[in-house]
Amino acid sequence: QVQLVESGGGLVQAGGSLRLSCAASGSIFSINAMGWYRQAPGKQRDVVASISGGDFTNYADSVKGRFTISRDNAKNTVYLQMNSLKPEDTAVYYCRALVGINWYWGQGTQVTVSS
Repeated sequence: QVQLVESGGGLVQAGGSLRLSCAASGSIFSINAMGWYRQAPGKQRDVVASISGGDFTNYADSVKGRFTISRDNAKNTVYLQMNSLKPEDTAVYYCRALVGINWYWGQGTQVTVSS
C-alpha cells in the first residue's frame, strides 16, 4: 500500500505564495507520474499540474506562469510552488501518484486565497 500526505496549504492573501508538498511512503518501488489536482466547492476535481518520470511537466492554462511543479525522487516527494495566487485558486488541493500501475490519492490540503 502507498500513502500520500500533502502539506503546506493555508490561508493567504491574493498575490501571495504557498508551497505544497506531497510525500509518498509505503510499498514504493517505482513512482512514475505525479500530479496536483484541485476541487473547489460544487465543482469537479481538475488537474492543475503534472510531472512525468522523465520530469516532463504540464500545466492547466489557468496556472501557467504562476505555478511550478517539481519532484525530489530521493525523498519521494512532489512540490507545487504557487505564486501570484488569486481568489479563484481557492480549493482543496490533492496529490496523485502513479506507483507501478496503480494510482493513489492523498487526503487533500485546503488552500484559501482572500481578496
